[in-house]
Amino acid sequence: MSIVINTNSSATAAYGNLATANSMLQKSLNRLSSGYKIVQPSDDAGGLAVSMKLSAALKRTDAASTNVANAQSFLQVQDGALKTSGKILERISELKTLSQDVTKSDSDKENYQTEFEALQAQLTSITNEKFNGVSVFAGGETLAVKINELGTEEVDITIADLATAVNSITGAGSLANDTEISIDDITTAIQSVATSRAQNGAEFSRLSFASEMLQANRQNLEAANSRIIDVDVAKESTQLARYSILVQSGTAMLSQANASSQIALRLLG
Repeated sequence: MSIVINTNSSATAAYGNLATANSMLQKSLNRLSSGYKIVQPSDDAGGLAVSMKLSAALKRTDAASTNVANAQSFLQVQDGALKTSGKILERISELKTLSQDVTKSDSDKENYQTEFEALQAQLTSITNEKFNGVSVFAGGETLAVKINELGTEEVDITIADLATAVNSITGAGSLANDTEISIDDITTAIQSVATSRAQNGAEFSRLSFASEMLQANRQNLEAANSRIIDVDVAKESTQLARYSILVQSGTAMLSQANASSQIALRLLG
């Protein structure tokens, strides 16, 4: 092998190896410190594109889950109002029967009438209930709840027509007058409220299963995205140790290669 001064190919080769090892060491440090396998697009351009789409799908899934949960809250408010309405109707039914007691005086019956009118007012108040500004009992309408992240599937929530269901009760005058309000009227109103509660329960049940499906989809999307962008700490730690040793040995060998040119000076001496 020739001994030259101007060119030190051994040092050049050692420098190249050192630069490569140092670059890989920096990448490992960046990956471990950030927790991501893809620190910059050049690490995995295709994987980054897929990860961005999966991340967007995750955000939409979370938003859909929130929407479903809000719809369930709406149904819970509606059912609470229907349940209260049912209790009011039960009490009115009781008052109606008590008002037919022949042993009661007119004064007693007036007391029943007073409570009846108060309950009528409360029923009317319930029919005007709202949830975040949305009418709970705007009869004849439905609310379409999107139940997947693409918004292609939906569940229609029925808005019960409570006002119509209890109209014969809220519009009645004298409790004691059968032509104005009868037991049949009250029974029919109770049946309408019961039917609305059953409808409410069915819709809530479906939304519960839709929520479970969204959670399952989210877990799978998150796992798929993790495989693309999250660094395997155990594997990368091994790589870090390897590149660290290569940088140290490369530095030592570059020093040796630079020192080898001193041989030429000895020959000149």
